Amino acid sequence: MAVKWTGGHSSSILCLNVNTEGLVASGAERGELTLWDGGGAPAGHLQLPKADDVTSVVFSPRRPTRLYTSHGETISLLDVRSLKEPVEHFHVNEEEINCLSVNETDNFLAAADDSGAIKVMDLENKKVSRSLRHSNICSSVVFRPQRPQSLVSCGLDMQVMLWSLQKARPLWTTNLQEYEMQEDSPQSAGQFFNPPLAHSLSVASCGNVFGCGAQDGKVRIFRVTGVKFEHELEFQGHSLGVSQILFMPEAYWLLTGGNDGKVLLWDVSSDIGEQQKSPVKSLQRRKAQAPASIRKDGKLNKVASNEHVRVLPKLTIEHGEKVNWISCAEIKGSKRVLVADQSSSVSVYPLPEP
Repeated sequence: MAVKWTGGHSSSILCLNVNTEGLVASGAERGELTLWDGGGAPAGHLQLPKADDVTSVVFSPRRPTRLYTSHGETISLLDVRSLKEPVEHFHVNEEEINCLSVNETDNFLAAADDSGAIKVMDLENKKVSRSLRHSNICSSVVFRPQRPQSLVSCGLDMQVMLWSLQKARPLWTTNLQEYEMQEDSPQSAGQFFNPPLAHSLSVASCGNVFGCGAQDGKVRIFRVTGVKFEHELEFQGHSLGVSQILFMPEAYWLLTGGNDGKVLLWDVSSDIGEQQKSPVKSLQRRKAQAPASIRKDGKLNKVASNEHVRVLPKLTIEHGEKVNWISCAEIKGSKRVLVADQSSSVSVYPLPEP
């Protein structure tokens, strides 16, 4: 059963984040922002101006008292020690912001919006240093751990992109729909009715492996090698769209939340861990083992999917409501998953130890 954190909001909670000291921030519709202590008691509340929905909250990785929040087209910087008026406002996006990310050196912030734009701000001189773009709504952008000049993004154009702050154009792009259409299978026809609109991204702590959750219910895992990324693994995660995906600090444990009301925990370390040692050898080994039906032009057409590598969830949480956001926190010495949904409360579930 979930523990419910209540009393912090009157509207649907849209986003969550946890700082290094265990303080939780939640943003909701109509400009509501709340801080919670580790026990689930509200520790602060702020009504942001104009009552725009609070779509993303991100703590600074180096200064845990600094909280960046997006509401409408505005980014506000807050000091959680004195949750009054925002310390600063930045207005660099022209349409509603969907996602914020701060790099681990705390000197760049990326904001992805409904126009498809990703505005990258230099936090030291408080100016936009890069304007990157998708051709449709950009739903998620994430800086890579251990690579403070590199980020990945995805959007409703079904594109997943790898960027370097040194360049205005993407280093590498994958179109999830084109990838699916390579398959000669009945499933590929279904892509027209349930296209893989990309909703959420998360990068593992190693910085080289990242996951993408899409509208077709699938979870896709990619590995960055140099200036490109390759498809590593794919599995059916949910019966409806995957709204949220989150790599936990443990190497390759992954949480996903879906429009089907489920929260799932996956351990994909055995499926991708061996490639840490020798990606070339392991890929050659899998090519040799691949059935003829999935070989194409000497290449492995589909690296791994449910048909060939059965990936099963380690834990299934029947949450029952469409998932807006998931986050992970350590509370009283144990890992917990925090879930935001259409309600005004945060649901907290225990997680198994690795």
